[in-house]
Amino acid sequence: MSSHGAPIPMTSRACGALTGTAHVPGDKSISHRSLILGAMCVGETTITGLLEGQDVLDTAKAMRAFGAEVTDHGNGRWSVHGVGVGGFAEPDQVIDCGNSGTGVRLIMGCMATSPISATFTGDASLNGRPMARVTDPLALFGTQSVGRAGGRLPMTIVGAAEPVPVRYVVPVPSAQVKSAVLLAGLNAPGKTVVIEAEATRDHTERMLAGFGAEISTEVTDEGRVITLTGQPELKPQHIEVPRDPSSAAFPVCAALIVPGSDVLVPNIGLNPTRAGLFTTLREMGADLTYENEREEGGEPVADLRARFSPDLKGIEVPAERAASMIDEYPVLSVVAAFASGKTHMPGVKELRVKESDRIDAMKAGLAANGITVEDGPDWWTVTGLGHGKVPGGATCASHLDHRIAMSFLVLGMATQQPVSVDDGGPIATSFPIFEPLMGGLGAAIMRTDA
Repeated sequence: MSSHGAPIPMTSRACGALTGTAHVPGDKSISHRSLILGAMCVGETTITGLLEGQDVLDTAKAMRAFGAEVTDHGNGRWSVHGVGVGGFAEPDQVIDCGNSGTGVRLIMGCMATSPISATFTGDASLNGRPMARVTDPLALFGTQSVGRAGGRLPMTIVGAAEPVPVRYVVPVPSAQVKSAVLLAGLNAPGKTVVIEAEATRDHTERMLAGFGAEISTEVTDEGRVITLTGQPELKPQHIEVPRDPSSAAFPVCAALIVPGSDVLVPNIGLNPTRAGLFTTLREMGADLTYENEREEGGEPVADLRARFSPDLKGIEVPAERAASMIDEYPVLSVVAAFASGKTHMPGVKELRVKESDRIDAMKAGLAANGITVEDGPDWWTVTGLGHGKVPGGATCASHLDHRIAMSFLVLGMATQQPVSVDDGGPIATSFPIFEPLMGGLGAAIMRTDA
């Protein structure tokens, strides 16, 4: 069943050309961080374009539980009256983060160096995901955690009463882990240092600087060395959230595989630590162009135009690109199914511990729809059949994973037979307007329980 109710089966079938403008929701990563950093200021932070998916709404609710005043003014306009660094109150209730791994890990970080305790839980998917990757480095500050076997939720975090700064080398590329440590470092004296061998999305660093924190990044032989000076007084900001490139991936990829399509996706964030998918698609031969390139709020932004691309080729995706497109591999595998030849995707073991094991989930669903997939612990290869040759016809398990559900619905837009998912309910966690947006472009997606 979906994370917030009964399962919602959906079916997608071949459609005419997808055309028009796709106004996708605000960037999820920036939305989470806007609410959290707003709560750690003294004064009012205003936000426009906030993603109002369930994941972000759960983070807003959590910030209220820690004492911030968070107000929805309608149409994506929000305000946060913060309590300052180290000013969090102890929540009266369990913090339910729903389906959001980003939300729970960042919130654990931001409260870990305050002398309070909080208990976290989530839906069945989130409660099965490992939290030790965050709680282990937080323990270096003096934080304690008690959870279920395997470091899983529900879990209680006891914040450090007298935190110490840390120097932490991130063992596996993860923006969530890096961000949790940096947020914890805000209320620790001295300098907290995070070192990552491979660059991951840097929204936290950019936004911390924007809010007035003293933070620097240096590229050395060790990798990216990020140094944060603790106990700053963060200054309230106005945040304009760009559109989410991970959400844009779905109308963009659908346009590439549906004949005659021409779709414009405006105001997409093109942060280089997030835009790996679009680079990869171009290397495959996709007709994908950037228009009106500009900068907004410290983030590069452009309008993306995607057109039907019948001659896509399989490629070797560089392993070092994985961190910049980790959430987009499921829908990339769909595009790969319509390419000629093999698309090999190494360096992706992070996919095995997302909302689901995304490699297993996509492998099973693609195989059921006539596509050959090979995989190993940290790689997978999709053998494409070329335009118009993917059979389809199967029902795929979404595993409570929004990106798996949307990826298979995109698949069905260009297969010979319709493709179904057992539960499209989780889509609401990140892309609540997915169905009407895709329908407005011309897609044929139906709720099959109606």
